[in-house]
Amino acid sequence: MTASLVLRPLTAADEAEAWAAHDELAREGFDFLLDGRRDDWPGYLAHLADERAGVRLLPGRVPATFLVADVDGVLVGRVSVRHTLNEALARVGGHIGYAVRPAHRRRGYATQMLRQSLVVARSVGVERALVTCDDDNVASAQTIERCGGVLQDLVPVDGRPAKRRYWVPTA
Repeated sequence: MTASLVLRPLTAADEAEAWAAHDELAREGFDFLLDGRRDDWPGYLAHLADERAGVRLLPGRVPATFLVADVDGVLVGRVSVRHTLNEALARVGGHIGYAVRPAHRRRGYATQMLRQSLVVARSVGVERALVTCDDDNVASAQTIERCGGVLQDLVPVDGRPAKRRYWVPTA
């Protein structure tokens, strides 16, 4: 049985572990923290609150809810639930982005994270979520399909694998 996973906002106490997770995922070309600055953790938390409220958005950003996946006090992953899509997100980014730390993969956490993220998306008015993954990311494609995702198409991305674009119901 997989341990209980809870999606929750970052807190002041998460700083060291969140940066450790960020560094782990950065080695694989992924982000854990989005737009984070190591020199101003309180400012970063305020930025996330602003983004959730849709105020003082940085250029190219949309209102979004950033949550970490907590299993028994350990940050195993993160999700970003975008409340709306801009042109870039509609093409390749989608409503929901997620990442699981390498040491915590293959335990069902990605599926739990995506399922809970769909509930969050529904709560901000998203009726069906666009969720994308690289074409060569078989595990992520299986996660999305397990959560009800229906493949719409593959979109080419310059210098990277094509993106698989799925629509997933939020209800």
